[in-house]
Amino acid sequence: MSSAVSRAMPRIAPLTPPYPPEIQAQFDRIMRGAPPLVLFRVMAGHTRAWDKFRAGGLLDPGPLSLRDREIVIDRTCALNKCAYEWGVHVAIFSGLAKLSEDEVRATVQGDAASPCWSPAEQALIAAVDALHHRATLDDGEFAALAAHDVEAQILEIMLLCGFYRTVSYLANGLRLPLEEKAARFPAAL
Repeated sequence: MSSAVSRAMPRIAPLTPPYPPEIQAQFDRIMRGAPPLVLFRVMAGHTRAWDKFRAGGLLDPGPLSLRDREIVIDRTCALNKCAYEWGVHVAIFSGLAKLSEDEVRATVQGDAASPCWSPAEQALIAAVDALHHRATLDDGEFAALAAHDVEAQILEIMLLCGFYRTVSYLANGLRLPLEEKAARFPAAL
């Protein structure tokens, strides 16, 4: 099978409409009227996995600003080479989060020292990178976060990194095709 064909269909078939009423109600609540994402349709076909996925409880806004939340999610997905979830979040939330084109590009091609980030955002990116590469924060990285964020926000940052690493595993491992309206990773500079 060619890679183009293997990318066209996920490795586990997604649900197709009509959806069972309880699943349709869940999709309506999460998607607010938009068609359900392929990821959600695959997960919803397996009750235990879908329940565990939704129980992660990170589909709500939480204690971070939308901008900080999206920086964490976009950077985590980029580090995990998850074009699927990165593209969904950039398409839906980057405008609302007031992320510029340079900032969106920097989530993929930059780092904490990229000049587009404020000092607080540099600490955020450094923390995401540390969690990705070492699964921990050293004292300096934790102190840099604590200078800008309260404990609930620091916990949320860690939870988001872990949750979206899991989402990246799912999207990449299932070879989910990119959503039609999703953003695409920026071309190399």
